[in-house]
Amino acid sequence: MDAFLITIGVGLLLIMLMPLYRVVFGPTVIDRIMGVNVIGTKTTVLLVVIGTIYGRVDMFVDIALAYSLLNFIAALGASRFFLHHRNLTPQARKPGSGEGGPS
Repeated sequence: MDAFLITIGVGLLLIMLMPLYRVVFGPTVIDRIMGVNVIGTKTTVLLVVIGTIYGRVDMFVDIALAYSLLNFIAALGASRFFLHHRNLTPQARKPGSGEGGPS
């Protein structure tokens, strides 16, 4: 049974690499926030799997719930911050707008 749960845990870690790519190379801030949120969700499931392996599911479920609440609050806070600042896409610098260009 432990080998099965360890295989599930390793599979979850491998699945976390896909959103990690989006976090690092995401074109917009929203892509990066969503990638971090997906990684947080997978981490919550991984905590429950680790708790099952150690036989302390009750303790690890409490930790997983606290972590998921922090993940949710952080995602809301970041999205509200970027909603108010309206700077969600990188701005391309226009030629001749000052620095180093001919005037």
